[in-house]
Amino acid sequence: MADAKKKLTRKQEEAIVALLSNRNIEEAARACNTPPRTLHRWLREPAFDAAYREARRQAYGQSIARLQQGSAAAATTLLKVMLDAATPHSTRVRAAESVLTHAAKAIEIEDIEARVAALEQTASNGSPRR
Repeated sequence: MADAKKKLTRKQEEAIVALLSNRNIEEAARACNTPPRTLHRWLREPAFDAAYREARRQAYGQSIARLQQGSAAAATTLLKVMLDAATPHSTRVRAAESVLTHAAKAIEIEDIEARVAALEQTASNGSPRR
């Protein structure tokens, strides 16, 4: 991935930023003062495409990190709504369903992580566990 990024020109790096911060290719092209046809051509080039996909993954990862930072507040809000007697019953039920669904998913993920860890341990030992 680092090799792909080294091959990009400054203009191509600007185009990637524009592609990430605009709604479509035409707006991105205007933002970085590059013809849309050029952006389309660059997107077909493996080095540019790889760098663009990596930049998108990084941007998405930052968004997920922000959501994770807010997850404690979200859980608190759900629990408050669920427990507040003044909240309409339908809203309380929906909050309770959400809490139960997320709790169940967390258990499933923990179970899968434990199973994967056991499989990795077995694979690294070279002998199957029975």
